[in-house]
This record gives sequence, structure tokens and C-alpha cells, in this order.
Amino acid sequence: MTTYALTDSWTMTRRELARWGRQPVAVVVNLVFPVMLLLMFGYLVGGGRGVSGEYLDFLVPGMLALTMAFGLEGTMVAVTQDLNKGVIDRFRSMPMANGAVLVGRSAADMLQSALGLAVLLAVAAALGWRANGGPAGFLGAVGLLLLFRFAMLWIGIHLALVAGKPELVQAVQILVWPVGFLSNAFAAPESMPDWLGTVVQWNPMSQTATAVRDLFGSPGGEPGHVWAAVLWPLALLAVFFPLAVRRFARLSR
Repeated sequence: MTTYALTDSWTMTRRELARWGRQPVAVVVNLVFPVMLLLMFGYLVGGGRGVSGEYLDFLVPGMLALTMAFGLEGTMVAVTQDLNKGVIDRFRSMPMANGAVLVGRSAADMLQSALGLAVLLAVAAALGWRANGGPAGFLGAVGLLLLFRFAMLWIGIHLALVAGKPELVQAVQILVWPVGFLSNAFAAPESMPDWLGTVVQWNPMSQTATAVRDLFGSPGGEPGHVWAAVLWPLALLAVFFPLAVRRFARLSR
């Protein structure tokens, strides 16, 4: 049973990867947009209120976390398009493991997210940023970023199944922006009003960014945030993964 589920999920993953070849512009835009944000905030807008040390060292881990929260609209649109074209109904009528379509979609998104992470890290290194936490810290930081992305992805899949139509995705996607910008990606919470700083510190993305800064050896990192950066995504997954699977299972009822 497990073998069939894995085979079906891999088939759906290859189907989603095939879309990359048909939509190269969208893939390039998803890779370039975080780089543009990094350059804009690092050199054009500036910032770094309350940050000690080089701002680029503080900014890069925050931008990496922000990148993992953004860019969900591609997956959400793909899910809603399959719903409206009857593709998912056809898949559900086949001898296929329940949820393989969603797993394949999420696997393809994670591959693209890993690629985007590698591109942004390469650009940051070219700008002079360095990870000073050692190989173990580097791998741990990348793992936390991908875990956060995985949790955000299943939130997006559930919201796409609830929205049901591609034109509603943009409205739902707006909900992601407060998560990204009400965070410590660009400035330290200590420089903000007390109430806003409290909101920022409780933001799951802020926990990931702070933990990643600590593992990278960057300014703004604080020991002890790694567990929070693990538990927050796991808690979100525990809520939204079963919700998405249950919603998907009820589509044809």
C-alpha cells in the first residue's frame, strides 16, 4: 500500500515538474523576485533599525525566511485550476492513492523552493554575506527554512481548496503578506513600539528568522529559538495538513 502511494505521488510530482517547461517565465520570476527584494532592501531602501553589526548579515537570513513564506500563489493557482477543469475528479476516479495529487504538488513546490533558496544564497554570497556558524549550523538553518516552507505550503493548499477558484487566490494570498512584513526580517523588534514588537516576536516567521540567524552566526540571532522554529511549523502542519487532506477527500461527495 505504501509503495503504491509513493509511486502515485511521484507520478503526480513529475506531472507538476512538467509544468515548469511549459511555464518558464513563471519559474524565473519566482527565482528572481526574492533577489530583487534582497537588493532593494539591502542597498536601495536601507533599514536595519536596532541592528548591531553589518545590516547585510542581518538581512540575508530574514530574506531567506521571507522567501519561504512568499510565492505560494503558483501552487494555489495550480490546485484551483485542476479543481475547475475537472482534472482532480478524473484522478480521483482512477486507482490512485488518496492525496497523491496534493503530495505531488507539494513535492514539486519544495523542489522549486530549494532551488530558490540556493539561488538567493548564491547571490548573498556574491554580495559578501557569509555563514559563520559552520557546516552543521548551515545545514540546520537550511532545514529550518524548508520546514517553515513546508508548513506554509500546506496552509496554502488548504486555502486553495477552500477558495476553489483561481480568481480568489489573489485575495487569499494577501493574507500571507502580514506574516511576512509583521516580522523581524528587516528590522529588530526592539526598535519598534512595544505592542508591535510583541506581535513581531510571536510571529512564526520571526522565530524561524531568529533561529536561522543564530545558526548562521549572524547579528540578531538568539540561542534557544531553534526549538520554537521547529515547533511552530510542526503545529501548523498538525492543523492544516489533515484539514487539506480532509477537504480534498470531500470534494466529490
